[in-house]
Amino acid sequence: MGRTIGLILIVVGIVLLVWTGFTYTKKEKIIDAGPVQISADREKTVNWPPYAGGIVLVVGAVLFIFGKKENS
Repeated sequence: MGRTIGLILIVVGIVLLVWTGFTYTKKEKIIDAGPVQISADREKTVNWPPYAGGIVLVVGAVLFIFGKKENS
């Protein structure tokens, strides 16, 4: 089980290193006065630091190397 989780963390760590964030659009109400509603699209950005991917990658490698072998 430890090797499987380690392998998953290695893949996630590589993805976090390559892909450092994403942007999405959210519709927000600007004015809500009875029957009159005005909304606007706002772009929101989610970013994470590259070292987060490195940490996940290292933890995954340690789990993969030192994890128990699974019985076949």
